[in-house]
Amino acid sequence: MKLGRVGELGAERPIAEVEGVNYDLSSVCTDIDGEFFAANGIDAVRTAITAGTLPTIDVAGLRVGAPVARPHALWCIGMNYAAHAAESGSAPPTVPIVFFKTPNTVVGPFDPIQIPPGSEKTDWEVELAVVIGRQASYLSGPDEAASYIAGYTVSNDVSERHYQLEISGGQWSKGKCCATFNPMGPWLVPADELDPSDLRLRSWVNGEARQNSSTADLIFNVPYLIWHLSQFAVLEPGDVINTGTPEGVALSGRFDYLRSGDVVEVAIEGIGRGRQMCQGSSEG
Repeated sequence: MKLGRVGELGAERPIAEVEGVNYDLSSVCTDIDGEFFAANGIDAVRTAITAGTLPTIDVAGLRVGAPVARPHALWCIGMNYAAHAAESGSAPPTVPIVFFKTPNTVVGPFDPIQIPPGSEKTDWEVELAVVIGRQASYLSGPDEAASYIAGYTVSNDVSERHYQLEISGGQWSKGKCCATFNPMGPWLVPADELDPSDLRLRSWVNGEARQNSSTADLIFNVPYLIWHLSQFAVLEPGDVINTGTPEGVALSGRFDYLRSGDVVEVAIEGIGRGRQMCQGSSEG
């Protein structure tokens, strides 16, 4: 089973896909958000599908929204793949590097990326995103983290490197929070249906391969990150954690930064693939 949302921005409808059939979840929930996860919404959806009470929906031609609505917080982990740290000119971190993106950066997986006015260093970053299913605070250890995960999706942690590194004042979020800077989806896969320990992550720009790695190369794995963050903050249902990106970004110096008209694609096996056209700030 995969969960998603379709429809125009601000009017998305929750759906579930099972073996190629899409079901309308409007009778089960109003949206896929923190309230949905806190109320064990995934179990309710499974029960309704098993009972055969859900109508199907034809999603052809419908806009695909982010699979999670209105996250309370969007946590991000920096340089969590050793090779990416190296291409950034840094040693691998000994503790997780944490920064934030504002929740309003989240858009659908096929929505355009808006290049900020005057930007010359807009970059792509495919990442495994973890969605929190219930409130987590001061967990006793990584082994406790699994029961707090609702599911997994795909994030493109779009970054403006000049803002992030050269005029940041030491805080990366300046380069992370521009409008449309977190395309997400298309699907959310429930935690008990996907093993996040060795998933292939890939990205392309204009059809040319850029990133090709595995979550097996994470420095800090998913359970460790949830435990670690819970020592410093209360994680809420619907919160999203971007777990870091592998090597192969423009910051490496091997590739050009994004320009208007470029097409970015990001994919993670078992979850899905997104495609975003880059636009100048005055376009569309």
